[in-house]
Amino acid sequence: MEVTEITAAKFQDMVRIGAHRLTKNAEFVNSLNVFPVPDGDTGTNMGLSFGSGAKAVNESNATNVGELAQSLAKGLLMGARGNSGVITSQLFRGFASSVAGKEALTAQDLTAALMSGVETAYKAVMKPVEGTILTVAREAARAANKQSKETTDAVVILQAVVAAAKKALAKTPDLLPVLKEVGVVDSGGQGLVFIYEGFLEGLSGEVVDDDTYQPDGSEMDEMVNAMHHQSVQSQIATEDITFGYCTEMMVGLGQDGATAKFDYEEFRNHLDGLGDSLLVVNDDEVVKVHVHTEHPGTVLAYGHEYGSMLKIKIDNMRLQHETILEQDQANEAEAQEPIDFGIIAIASGKGVGTLFKSLGATTILNGGQTMNPSTQDILDAIKSANAKQALILPNNGNIILAAQEAAKVADIPVAIVPSKTISQGMTSLLSFNPDNSLADNEAQMTAGLKDVISGQVTQSIRDTTIDGLAIKKDDYMGIIDGKIKVTASERQTATVDMIKAMLDDDSEIVTILIGEGGTRQEAQAIADAVMAIDDELEVELHDGGQPVYPYLVSVE
Repeated sequence: MEVTEITAAKFQDMVRIGAHRLTKNAEFVNSLNVFPVPDGDTGTNMGLSFGSGAKAVNESNATNVGELAQSLAKGLLMGARGNSGVITSQLFRGFASSVAGKEALTAQDLTAALMSGVETAYKAVMKPVEGTILTVAREAARAANKQSKETTDAVVILQAVVAAAKKALAKTPDLLPVLKEVGVVDSGGQGLVFIYEGFLEGLSGEVVDDDTYQPDGSEMDEMVNAMHHQSVQSQIATEDITFGYCTEMMVGLGQDGATAKFDYEEFRNHLDGLGDSLLVVNDDEVVKVHVHTEHPGTVLAYGHEYGSMLKIKIDNMRLQHETILEQDQANEAEAQEPIDFGIIAIASGKGVGTLFKSLGATTILNGGQTMNPSTQDILDAIKSANAKQALILPNNGNIILAAQEAAKVADIPVAIVPSKTISQGMTSLLSFNPDNSLADNEAQMTAGLKDVISGQVTQSIRDTTIDGLAIKKDDYMGIIDGKIKVTASERQTATVDMIKAMLDDDSEIVTILIGEGGTRQEAQAIADAVMAIDDELEVELHDGGQPVYPYLVSVE
C-alpha cells in the first residue's frame, strides 16, 4: 500500500497503534534491564510516557498533523517517566517542531521530522551515551533520510526506519560493554523499535508479526474518559449544557436474546441523533458507548437490542458542574500565603517519607525505583508545595531528567539537587539554609552529595555476570553507589559484607533503613556485626518501609 500523504487520521492511527504495541511488550522491555534487580521498569516508563502522548492526541480536536504532533509532544512531556521516557519525549518534541503548521506530511516531511527529533534529543542529554535509545533513533533517522531521496512513499520510509532501528538495536551490545556482558540489547532502544513498528502498522494497515491491533478494555475506557473530559472542559456555565446526562454503556454483542444484528455505521448513526459527544468503540464481542443526551433511557433501550448490558453509568453533568464550581470557590477561599522554599523529596516508603520530613522536606512525592514519577507528577508536587521557589531531590538517577524537564515549565523558580539515592537526598538536606538563595542552596546541597556513600541490598531476579562478579538468581546483592560489589546467598551476609566495603578510616556514622523484606531483629544483628569491626562507629536503625530494597545503608 503506497501512502504519499500522512493525514491527521493516519497520524492518529500511527500514534495509537505505536502506543498499543509498546504497552503490549512493556514486560519484555522491562526484562532487558541490565541490573538483575526487581525494578526493571524501562518498558513500563516508556509505555506510560508514550501512552500519555497518545491520550493527548486522542483528546485533541485538531484536524491537521502539525497540531496533533504538538499534542503528542506535550502529552509525552507531561507523562514522561524515567530517562527513557524523557528522551522519548524529546524525540517527539523535535518531531513536532519540524512539522508545525503542516496539514499533512509527505515522506520528506516525515524524514525531516525524524531527523529533527534526533537532534533535539541529543541536545537534551548532557552526556549522550552510544548504544542506547539515542543510537537507535539516530540510525533510524539516517536510514529514512537516505530512503527519502529515492521515494515519495511514506510507508517505504517507515519500513527503512524499522529495519535500521532493529539493526542498530542489535549492535547496542557492541557499543555498551555492560550490555554485552549481560547478553541483552538496550531496553530503551527496544521500546523505540516497538513504537516505530506500530507507526508502520498504523500507516500501512499491514499487521507486523501477526500482532493484530484491537483496542482492549482499558483503551476503550481511556477513549471514553478522553471524550468526556474534552466535552466537560468545553462548558462555560451550567446553563450552557444542552445535553445533561453523561451516559455510558457496554453491551455484550449477541448475548441474552439480542434482537438486532450489530452494524457499526447504523448503530453509531442512530445514537448520533440522540445527543452529542458521541464515542463508539467496539471489537467482535463488545461495544462501548459514551454519549451526552437528555434521554439516557432511550440510549440504554437501543443498546439492549444488540445484547446484554455489561456496564451502565449515568451522571447528571449539570449537578456535577455546579459541584465543581462550588469546590473551586472553596479552594480559592482556602488558598494560603506561599512559603519561601518548597523542598520536594521523591521517595517510596512511609518511614522514608517521615525521615525526609524530619530533615526539612516540605513535600513527599511517592515514587522511586519501581515507579518513576512523570513530569506532570513532579509539576503537581511543585504546585502542591505552595512555595515561591522549590528544590527537588530526585533520589534516583532515573528521575533526574524528568525533574529537570518539570523545572523548565514550572511557574516558579525550581532547582534540582541531583541526588541518586535516598542516602544522598537525606545528607543534602543537612546543607539547606533557608536564609540562602535558591542558587546557593542548590550549590551547597549538591556539594553535600559527595559526603555520603550509599549502599542498597536487593535480590537478583536472574543469573548474570557483571564486572566479573557472578550473580545467581535469588542471591542478595550489595550495590555501592550504583555498582554491584557484593553477592551472597544470605541477606544478612550480603548486607554486612557490603557495609565492610563501604567503610574507610574516616567513616563515623552508619545508617540502616529497614525496608520491605528486612526485619528489625536482622538489622540489629547487622548493626552488631558492623560495630564489631569498629566499636567507635555509630550505627543508627530506622524503619524505612521502602520496596525492593530490604536495607538501604549510608556511611558518612
